[in-house]
Amino acid sequence: MQASLPSRIAFIGGGNMARALIAGLKRQALQPGDISVGEPDLNARLALQRELGVHVSADNDEALRGAELVVLAVKPQHVAPVLQRLRDTLQAYRPLVLSIAAGLRIADLRTACGPGIQVVRAMPNRPALLGAGITGLYATADVNAQQRAHAELIGRASGCSVWLRTENELDVVTALSGSGPAYFFLLAEQLARAAEGSGLERDTALLLARATLHGAGMLANEGAGLVEERAAVTSKGGTTEAAIRILDEGGFSSLIAAALRAGVARSAELANSLGAATQPERQ
Repeated sequence: MQASLPSRIAFIGGGNMARALIAGLKRQALQPGDISVGEPDLNARLALQRELGVHVSADNDEALRGAELVVLAVKPQHVAPVLQRLRDTLQAYRPLVLSIAAGLRIADLRTACGPGIQVVRAMPNRPALLGAGITGLYATADVNAQQRAHAELIGRASGCSVWLRTENELDVVTALSGSGPAYFFLLAEQLARAAEGSGLERDTALLLARATLHGAGMLANEGAGLVEERAAVTSKGGTTEAAIRILDEGGFSSLIAAALRAGVARSAELANSLGAATQPERQ
């Protein structure tokens, strides 16, 4: 889908992920003057203005006014009070709201925003900070093609994006690509520690582990495929085959599957527990 450029984009929250997305939008020819950011922290506002040239405000309502697309980039536990204060402004301008707040369901977000506000959910990941991320996107059937194009523009700003079939798949995305970098970092960390235990100097072991992680990631993205690249390294009767045999005997595959299931389950639990907090206060 070829994403068009919204007339104006507002970010509510100016943290690291928002900055990464704004930098990506600028690479896609969106002008800094067409982007506004609501951010309560003065130092963060000054940095955003200095580094990215966007309009910044301590007042979220001011940042939102006139926006065609609003990116909700605050921590999940802050969403309820933020949306409660923005509800009237959202109703006045009726932008598309794209939420990158982990776990919060579309139904709860729509309730908090008020009637008639369309919401798309996105789950980017930390490599977005380098323009190398991937974002899972989900929208309900009543979100139109233009709104989907605007949401995809944000997804591509961090690297690449993929549309999901159901909202529940976002829990899997959270456990896979959202948390996934930590799994690879942990593996590299443990490899370096084991190599140090086998006689390498610590700095040398860390350098080798980090470079190997980086190079393997490039091959995974640009090579023949995961299975094919693994097979190319695993010579019959060689050192890699001996090491992988130990992983297999230790239940590596079932351990990874269990870890992913735990992440999916926790994502669903957080969504259910946070959902009630987005309900508007009743008078």
